[in-house]
Amino acid sequence: MIRVAAVGDIHMGPDSQGVLRPAFETLPECADLLLLAGDLTRHGTLEEARVVAREIQGLGVPVVAVLGNHDHHDDRPEEVTAVLRDAGAHVLEGRGTVLSCGGARIGVAGTKGFGGGFVGRCAGEFGEPVMKEFVRHSRRCADGLRASLERLGEEGCDARIALTHYSPVADTLAGEPLEIHPFLGSYLLAEAIDTAGADLAVHGHAHAGTEHGMTSGGVRVRNVAQPVIGRAFHVYHLPVRDHAASGAAAQAAH
Repeated sequence: MIRVAAVGDIHMGPDSQGVLRPAFETLPECADLLLLAGDLTRHGTLEEARVVAREIQGLGVPVVAVLGNHDHHDDRPEEVTAVLRDAGAHVLEGRGTVLSCGGARIGVAGTKGFGGGFVGRCAGEFGEPVMKEFVRHSRRCADGLRASLERLGEEGCDARIALTHYSPVADTLAGEPLEIHPFLGSYLLAEAIDTAGADLAVHGHAHAGTEHGMTSGGVRVRNVAQPVIGRAFHVYHLPVRDHAASGAAAQAAH
């Protein structure tokens, strides 16, 4: 059993330095890894990124992150990524990483993702160039997630996790106004997860949403935006595959 700690939308700035550190320092006692589901900063400045870096450096457990829309606001995502990586975080965008946790090999595939909406009520790749580019960006993010999950499967990981900022399902948006659902996630992410396979999907972004959801293919989805979970992080228990059990599928626990 792997203990997965996760949180998103911590929106840190200079005045919040040290707020999460006491809780994060308890992670080795209760978790095997920490997932950060984007919107780690308020405006994506390097000053804010350094605040996050000091919060997560040297925690004693692996830290895996994706960026969110706030982390892109200052148009310096590569520099924000570099600051977080210098602090030891695995920052993913269209790629995956394999971690050794509790004697198991855990694969995490990550992308920021993007909007577009959900089946029956979604944007289409049609019309003005800016509209087509909107949907194409969502598709590129989803394709990167799918390819990363597939590579992790080929590497024989004991469990695979999809980490995004935007939501792959409408379930975890319950509580958010319907009018903004297209800007909170895309069904393309869920299609990628179901096509490639995963044991758990974690996202943030939907502050007024709901924690629990599921893809149509049966992958459990968790919205870990801090306003939703109401704590520094939440821990999920993830069974790992028993290789002697002829490919039995693992599922994330409630």
